[in-house]
Amino acid sequence: MAPRVSLLVRAGCHLCADARALVEQECATADVDWREVDVDAHERLAERFGDEVPVVIVDQQVVGFWRIDPARLRAALQAGPGSVHA
Repeated sequence: MAPRVSLLVRAGCHLCADARALVEQECATADVDWREVDVDAHERLAERFGDEVPVVIVDQQVVGFWRIDPARLRAALQAGPGSVHA
């Protein structure tokens, strides 16, 4: 099963370390798998999200970019697959 959470990052991103720590902590608490993806290694991702990294995607829905809101990430993780993350 694919991880529910993807963290899109790039080399030299000064906000990515903070986002990584937050995603790692919240996913561990919620017992949810996550993966880190280098946006520049995927042309389509770079075109779509290149100006917004870091980006957190939960269940294929963007829940935040640049500075990630911990409460919004928590709510998306608790909502479960198939929910719409507002």
